[in-house]
Amino acid sequence: MNTVEAGKRITPSNVLFATDFSPNSDLALPYAAAIASHYAAKLYGAHVVSSEDYSFTAPDLWPAYVEQEQQLQREVVQRMDRHFGGTPHTALFGIGDIWNVIARFIREYSIDLLVVGTHGRTGTRKLLAGSIAERILRQAACPVFSVGPNVCPKSESQVQFHRILFATNFGHESLAALPYALSFAEEDQSELVLLHVVGQPAAGIANAGQVKSALAERLEALVPPEAEPWCHVTCGIEFGHEFARPAERIVDVARQREADLIVLGAHAADSAISTVTHLSHSTVQHILAHASCPVLTVRSS
Repeated sequence: MNTVEAGKRITPSNVLFATDFSPNSDLALPYAAAIASHYAAKLYGAHVVSSEDYSFTAPDLWPAYVEQEQQLQREVVQRMDRHFGGTPHTALFGIGDIWNVIARFIREYSIDLLVVGTHGRTGTRKLLAGSIAERILRQAACPVFSVGPNVCPKSESQVQFHRILFATNFGHESLAALPYALSFAEEDQSELVLLHVVGQPAAGIANAGQVKSALAERLEALVPPEAEPWCHVTCGIEFGHEFARPAERIVDVARQREADLIVLGAHAADSAISTVTHLSHSTVQHILAHASCPVLTVRSS
């Protein structure tokens, strides 16, 4: 799923669900299955054990760890069979640096969408927490579909995207995600909410009404004419608040609009995670930790 032109249908062919077998990871299972099923994509389920757990193992204990590895691999297969049923899938298992192994899977299996469940906390070696989460969101060579801890559990049949929120600052990095927002909206004939958050309060801006009107026109211009028959577009301009970060405004608007998906653009791999969209440090972590719907992040090329 490389960056594409707005209006072009995006069809993922290979979906990777990465799990650490935690309840938060389980929240993402139905989304991975539903997306793969909808697009007739091949589904992969991956579990990676950190090499740190094996670094100082005494030689006489190696057979036990080999058995543990084999057992974990069997568990991966069983979980995928149980949760994905008849959906075509392949179980992947590895030991090593968690992100490096996942990155290798992405390359080897031509993954164009990575689905993960987030924990909303740091300080552990869980799959999507702390530094591992940052590396996934900064370096993944494909879009990342994240399901946070505040997303209500859903079955595969309940996964639909009736209302999609796309947040942008009109920059190249954030606009790289627009085709994905449009394509997801087309699939479910969804309402697409385009959102721009102004960093300062309206009270501190001269002619704030005119500024808001001009920004709304810029948002409307982002949608190609061919999208009009199948996509109902609404635009929102939000001004900052001295007690609320822009990330909080995105989460609030998503909740108020009852969004089923938030779509954000991101800088290229060498940039810090804080550069995702146009917002301040830890924006993505805050949105993932507090959003009541999944978040799709798309890096620019």
